Amino acid sequence: MRAVDIIEKKRNGLELTNEEIKFLINGYTNGDIPDYQMSAFTMAVYFQGMNDNEATNLALAMLHSGDELNLDMIEGVKVDKHSTGGVGDKTSLVLAPLVASLGINFAKMSGRGLGHTGGTLDKLESIPGFNISLTDDEFIEQLKKIHLAIIGQTVNLAPADKKLYSLRDVTATVDSIPLIASSIMSKKLASGANAICLDVKVGSGAFMKNIDSARKLAKLMVAIGNKCNRHMTAVLTNMDEPLGFAVGNSVEVLEAINTLNGNGPKDLLELCLTLGAYLVIDSNLASTVSEAKDLLRKQIENKEGLNKLAEMVNAQGGDSSYIFNPAKFVLGKNVIEIKSQNKGYVSKIDALAIGHAAMLVGAGREKITDTINPRVGVVLNKKVGDYVNENETLATLYSDGNNEKEAIEMIKKAYSYADFEIEPKLILEIIR
Repeated sequence: MRAVDIIEKKRNGLELTNEEIKFLINGYTNGDIPDYQMSAFTMAVYFQGMNDNEATNLALAMLHSGDELNLDMIEGVKVDKHSTGGVGDKTSLVLAPLVASLGINFAKMSGRGLGHTGGTLDKLESIPGFNISLTDDEFIEQLKKIHLAIIGQTVNLAPADKKLYSLRDVTATVDSIPLIASSIMSKKLASGANAICLDVKVGSGAFMKNIDSARKLAKLMVAIGNKCNRHMTAVLTNMDEPLGFAVGNSVEVLEAINTLNGNGPKDLLELCLTLGAYLVIDSNLASTVSEAKDLLRKQIENKEGLNKLAEMVNAQGGDSSYIFNPAKFVLGKNVIEIKSQNKGYVSKIDALAIGHAAMLVGAGREKITDTINPRVGVVLNKKVGDYVNENETLATLYSDGNNEKEAIEMIKKAYSYADFEIEPKLILEIIR
């Protein structure tokens, strides 16, 4: 078997066999197949695509390139959630403890943010002492004890995917739906969960800008998971404005705490209840979405979700007093209210612009080596559908002095207005 023949076959739009895909991935991982041939292969996939079988075989080949976490020794269903990334997306900080507080094992390996805001790990590290690096044995023991752990991905989890993604990043082949789907699913399958819920973001602040491409990605990821005997749900959600009000790291942790206290933004709550409902159903604790949502709401009302977040923080070396006394979080020394120069109903908020403004003041990374400042960020005062008067506060910027003027202008320009009220829709479609 030769790499050049496989590249030619895919270039001509023919279906690759499982053996051919494994040969390519194994050869590339161990260094036998050079970057220039793998670049040609990814470009062929970019133009010719892959069917469900090929994408599944690609995900499995990358999965088998490294370690796989075996959670069979943990009783009951193991669940996980993945987001394709958005602005203000602190969903895991609310969803995971809510679901785990019902006794469901929520086993999550997460990533850091690269771009406009931090990832889940960066947000959790806003809590003093929080440790994202557990061994596999520690991860499993914590799941057995409290049903919840959120950690960083292990070094040898799907190494082929890491190597291939770096190549795609510099060869203009990142935005290929089969390559995205197999990349995400290789890591999710390696993490050992039985039921997986995917939050596929759509809109200006998301990687997928339109619903057609998001739907194709979601259906392919669900198909890959189903072929690997996982319970799969994909929820397509609107990212034409930031999720919730807070965009940053500490400010997002604060908003997650507020939500678990019953005082969170309605869009964040709606998303967490929707994602959580399908994980509850797949864990056999409810038979309908309505019943599952009621169970989750009770865990907010009785503070069990909040207590579970504190329990996880404590188990992973963090100071859980911050969860019960969020006033302990220190935010940026400069608190700047950004005023509207228009009046009318907010018709759109450019989520990407808000995310970039937060990154400018230090809430995100432009390069992987950049250091995140957990104190800074943006908190919106007005969302789509709200009426704004001239000189009314649109948003509050928390800063330590970096790039403030540029960030302020970016936030002002992110807002669009109309003469009539807009009713935003968060949940666009659900694929099971």
